[in-house]
Amino acid sequence: MKKIPLLAVTYLLSIFYTSCKAPNSDKVSDTSDERPNIIFIFADDWGYGDLGSHGNTYIKTPNLDKMIAGGIDFQNFSVSNPVCSPSRTAVMTGHFPARHSVHGHFASAESHVKRKMPDWLNPKAPMLPRMLKEAGYATAHFGKWHLSNTHIKDAPSPLAYGYDEFDCFNLSSQFKQMHPDSTIFKTIDFIERHKEKPFFANVWIHATHTPHYPKERFLKQYSHLDEPRQVYASVVSEADYRIGLLFEKLKDLGIDQNTLIVFSSDNGPEITGSQKIIPDASTGEGLGTLYSVGETGGLKGRKRSLFAGGVRTPFVVNWPEVSPSGKVDKITSLASTDLLPTFVELAHAQLPVGYVPDGESFAKAIKGKPFKRKKPVFWQWKFASDKTNFWPTSAIQEDNWKLLLNQETGHKELYNIAEDWPEQNNLALKYPEKVNTLIDKIIKWELTLPKSPPENCFSEFRK
Repeated sequence: MKKIPLLAVTYLLSIFYTSCKAPNSDKVSDTSDERPNIIFIFADDWGYGDLGSHGNTYIKTPNLDKMIAGGIDFQNFSVSNPVCSPSRTAVMTGHFPARHSVHGHFASAESHVKRKMPDWLNPKAPMLPRMLKEAGYATAHFGKWHLSNTHIKDAPSPLAYGYDEFDCFNLSSQFKQMHPDSTIFKTIDFIERHKEKPFFANVWIHATHTPHYPKERFLKQYSHLDEPRQVYASVVSEADYRIGLLFEKLKDLGIDQNTLIVFSSDNGPEITGSQKIIPDASTGEGLGTLYSVGETGGLKGRKRSLFAGGVRTPFVVNWPEVSPSGKVDKITSLASTDLLPTFVELAHAQLPVGYVPDGESFAKAIKGKPFKRKKPVFWQWKFASDKTNFWPTSAIQEDNWKLLLNQETGHKELYNIAEDWPEQNNLALKYPEKVNTLIDKIIKWELTLPKSPPENCFSEFRK
């Protein structure tokens, strides 16, 4: 039999391989050292102005400030909801949380029934950790979970979402709850065990959510402050210190150059400044909301509000030798739904067939190149009240325009965020055509949302 030349065989195999590739598989690479380790640190109720580099008036955050100095400070970033669980759903799925009927925080089954929510995030939905795991990454989740709640006895394990391992709190009561103080140390242990291959770690820290457990070591640094600010500052400083330990470990292991670290927060601060708008409360034994005196950096609104102070949070990227150092970017519009497609692209992973994220990959922006988001960002908030800053039920941001709307009252506000960073100058009367165009887009988007949660996400204990 006549032998086929080796070059011809190679050519034929290449054609066969190309014809069999799935969508996005042109980004797949067998060279693992081209792919960064990815660490996503997600704080809780940490305001935009709670960083020293963002002009905080009384708190020092030297490690996060150093992260900013060595990376990019994206200041036009928004999370997809002004409270915890839906904000985190957007990160996990790359979808606006309303697509999964996650409208507010996960609590009890009775509460979920009233709010037309599932009892946990659907594990069968496309998931960021699963996509990275299928691409060969070691995956882990440490710290807060809150994609279900301790009130739900039969919610799935985080392993069902694509993680190789986890140690969490705020998850189903059938699992052991980790102590929040262990989050960074568990992460360091995971990194030491997986430093030889690409890894992905969600590191969802407790600070600055209640209950607060200030340590004497950090309280002493702020003895000159009144008690609420002393407590809050000590909690932030402790978190910053622990994050610094993580940075040191990456450097000691010699993998800091190939590790992408992203820091953000799930929503704005509980209470801004010294306001006492709500009664003192806490989610556990420890100090409560009287000590939750975060700062928004002058942005209008706070937690539970669709205004900037509720959804614009710190977003810092650090990737040595890849991301430019010391860059402040107020122009590039980013959203938390963008994390999934971005991490998937950088990991040379694949999006599932038929899956369309609401986000867009901003891998170019991480590398310091121009990036312009094409898709609008939508928000839905079903628990609006008539209190100041809490009335919007829907919002949209497209280019530099942001519209906030209450569909029951008809009240609306329009802002040009390129010119009006803190959202103070309402332009709705000046640009009625822009208002109508954006309202129409909100209404059309809401028509695409499900009417009820998926049935595989109901507890057997639901009444």
